[in-house]
Amino acid sequence: MGMLLAFAPFIIFALVDRFAGPTEGLVAGALVSAALVARSWLSSASTPKILDVGTTLLFGGLALYGALWRPAWSVIGVRVCVDIGLLLIIIASMLVGRPFTLQYAHERVAPELWGKADFIRLNYVITATWALAFAVMVMAELALLYVPGLPQPLGIAAIVAAFAGAAAFTSWYRKRVRVRTA
Repeated sequence: MGMLLAFAPFIIFALVDRFAGPTEGLVAGALVSAALVARSWLSSASTPKILDVGTTLLFGGLALYGALWRPAWSVIGVRVCVDIGLLLIIIASMLVGRPFTLQYAHERVAPELWGKADFIRLNYVITATWALAFAVMVMAELALLYVPGLPQPLGIAAIVAAFAGAAAFTSWYRKRVRVRTA
C-alpha cells in the first residue's frame, strides 16, 4: 500500500489537470506530495521518503513556473514534464545508492534483512523496472505530442501498460525472490 500511496499525487494531478487545468493540477499534486512528507515527519517510525520529497519539489517547482510564467501547456505537454521529473528522481535514487523502493521495503521487511545482498538487489531490480516504465511513458507521451496522426488511444494504452506492467512485475518479482530465498 505504501508505494501505491506514493503515486497518489500523480493521480490527483491527472484528475485536477483534466478538469481544472495544468497549473491547478500541479498545485494539487504538490499539496498531496507535501501531505505525504508531513505524514512521514509526524510519524515517529519513518523519515520522509525520497519519492515524496522529490515529487513535492517537482510539483511545487512546476506549479510555481506555471503560476509565474503561464506557459501554454497542453495536457500531454505538462504530463511529459511531470513524468520526466519522476524518471529523473527514480534514476537519481539509484545513482546515490538508495533505490526509492528501499524505504517502502523497509516497512515490510525485518531489519536484519536490510543489508542482505538479495534484498538490495531486489530493490535495484524493482526500481529499475519503474524507471523503465516511466521511460516508456515519456516516450509514449512525446510520441503523442510530436507525431501527428498517432491515435491517442494507442499512446494511452502504452502508458497504462507500462504502469500496470511495472506494478505487476513488482508484485511477481517480490514473491519470486521470497520463494527463492526461503
